[in-house]
Amino acid sequence: MNIETYTKCFMQGLNIEDLSVLENLEYNSIPEWDSIGHMSLIAQLEETFNITLDTNEVIDFSSYKVGLEILRKHNIVF
Repeated sequence: MNIETYTKCFMQGLNIEDLSVLENLEYNSIPEWDSIGHMSLIAQLEETFNITLDTNEVIDFSSYKVGLEILRKHNIVF
């Protein structure tokens, strides 16, 4: 997997098209990343990377950058 796959998950999970916002994107910083969007994003990531995030990871997944760190703990290499 690569960073483009991760980025695509954000675009699909949050239904956004503007790539320029992704690098600094944080939870609740755009209308699309609300609680419902968050769960859609988590589901997209779990399906794409074939992982299961635990409750603490779902809660801690607060930004695009933090998400990379969390996925690295699941041996996902970017």
